[in-house]
Amino acid sequence: MKKDIHPEYHEITVQMTDGTTYATRSTWGAPGDVLKLDVDPKTHPAWTGVHRLIDGGGQLAKFNKRFKDLGLES
Repeated sequence: MKKDIHPEYHEITVQMTDGTTYATRSTWGAPGDVLKLDVDPKTHPAWTGVHRLIDGGGQLAKFNKRFKDLGLES
């Protein structure tokens, strides 16, 4: 391996969305940093099976406005 081109591999703490934590090794951040997750297997729809449609007037709102007369519920 070439010297001085690889990132430092150190221990960090990962904090899940429910507040639980675990230690792991990573090249992210600095030694001892806490990585706070916004999405994890406890909250992501792919793992929970619960899908929520969140839209602030974007593509979903345009779709619903365009096809509101078809009798489909959003």
